[in-house]
Amino acid sequence: MKYSRLWAAAAAITMIFSGYSCGKDNMKASSVTDSTVSDSTETTTKNDKKKQVSSETDNKDTTTTTTAKKEEKSDKKTTTTKAGEKKSDTTTTAKKDGAPKSESSSGGGSSNNNNTSQGGSASEGGAPAEAVKEYAAEIDLGSGGAPKVNGSNVTVDGSVITITAGGDYIFTGGLTEGQIRVNTGASEDKVTVVLNGVDITNSSAPAIFIEEAKRCTIKPKEGSVNYITSGVEKKGNTETGAIFSNDTIRLKGNGGLNITANASHGINSDDDVIIESGTYNIESRKSGIIANDDITINDGNIIVNGGTNGIKSKGTLNINGGFTVLSGGTKEEKSSIYAASSFSFKGGCVYAAGSKVSVPTHSDFPYIVADLGETVGAGSSVELFLNGNSMITMNPHNDFRCVMMLAPEVSGGSSFAVSVNGNRSQDFTVSDGGNQFSLQ
Repeated sequence: MKYSRLWAAAAAITMIFSGYSCGKDNMKASSVTDSTVSDSTETTTKNDKKKQVSSETDNKDTTTTTTAKKEEKSDKKTTTTKAGEKKSDTTTTAKKDGAPKSESSSGGGSSNNNNTSQGGSASEGGAPAEAVKEYAAEIDLGSGGAPKVNGSNVTVDGSVITITAGGDYIFTGGLTEGQIRVNTGASEDKVTVVLNGVDITNSSAPAIFIEEAKRCTIKPKEGSVNYITSGVEKKGNTETGAIFSNDTIRLKGNGGLNITANASHGINSDDDVIIESGTYNIESRKSGIIANDDITINDGNIIVNGGTNGIKSKGTLNINGGFTVLSGGTKEEKSSIYAASSFSFKGGCVYAAGSKVSVPTHSDFPYIVADLGETVGAGSSVELFLNGNSMITMNPHNDFRCVMMLAPEVSGGSSFAVSVNGNRSQDFTVSDGGNQFSLQ
């Protein structure tokens, strides 16, 4: 963990996003985050909700502030800063029409010394209707001691905690050289793994391993900040990734999950990966997110620094919402975005920088790809402009040659420009459909 956090701090990126809202008319968001594991945490902001969530995680302070409010497009601006050697409290604030609403939630739950026991419930903050949440089991990972289980359908073998049947399971605390494993056999029962301030490391295997579960969801609990680190290598291993699943894996929730994969992939599924909501910051030596079949992003805030590909789908890639920033590897054949079959873009915002990129085979809006004409060094500043407004400033963690922008604000007749280390290009006119501009 010391290595990954020092490495992450040294590789911290500063991104300043400005311009229009992302697929939500007359809305704006601004974020500031401090973290030492992978990237910092940004939290999804919904149009129809007004929330403020505060949580504190022992010795892990991550500060996230997200603000959304109605105003004219010309005034919209989003700012994200990721830096620092220290983690701080996590605070998420959302406004709509200038009227804030506050909620707080805290997880955890009771525990005992039995590896397997009956009963168990936990308090889940939020709306009164969800004042009490029943869990099949509550698991305290021990933070240096032995894991403790209060509930059923969970076994403990050393530092490996295995879920054996459907239900909701909430995890708290830290675990060194440990693993959360899910194996429900051929059952179609739904399993939800709720992470409420966990810190799990494993140097030789996935920190979370979905061995067999047809319907499994990983859910960072609202207000929580979670850390998953794995050193499992890709070579010679079939289960490679900080999170690995043999089946489709779904991620949702209003908390944050920081994933560090020191030797392989961040999130890896032998089936599909579906992201519904949540904040995910991924640092990986190989692909940040990879699926043997399809990848679908419906919402959420996602930052990926991939050593090879940012996102790699061996089937289809479907982006329908959310805010995604991707940085790919340095090899010529690697992409910040790679889709082997088809790539559909229907909403949200995507900004990517890398050696190359897969372009959408279907897009509801014109897309923009710019070839910078030469390889630009890691850490350089690249800023994208639409109609004279700065949409984003990125500092990719690897060398890069091309950038992509996908956003609902892009339309035929728009003007586009790119600035690299302060040197701004000419303005290009956007046409309907695909746009591939060259700065050569």
